[in-house]
Amino acid sequence: MKKYIITAGIFVFLFGMIATISSCRKKADTIAQITVRDTAKALVSGARVILYGTSTTDPIQAVVRRDTAYTNSSGVATFNYNDVYQLGQAGVAVLNIRAEKGALYGNGIIKITEEQENYAKVFIKP
Repeated sequence: MKKYIITAGIFVFLFGMIATISSCRKKADTIAQITVRDTAKALVSGARVILYGTSTTDPIQAVVRRDTAYTNSSGVATFNYNDVYQLGQAGVAVLNIRAEKGALYGNGIIKITEEQENYAKVFIKP
């Protein structure tokens, strides 16, 4: 009887370890990339890009999410939303985009989908 209990205990332990190891999954990156172009369709480097949410509740509540980045030499601003997305969550956010450089500005919108690279373009003009 003692041998049966020990064998059953080992089997349950091994099964639990295998189930735990095989169910662990590393989440992929959730990235937003905003490309900024001017009216001549040229890429704009050094433009400030702001991603922000808008309240959809009634009464309107303050939105905590507001991120700022600057475009690189390729005219792309990159935002990492790994800290926002949790495994098992459906969707992350729909955010407004504001891009500006000097007297030029433009607006847009982007839907952030979990574990994907999300892309949007914004054209800035006077």
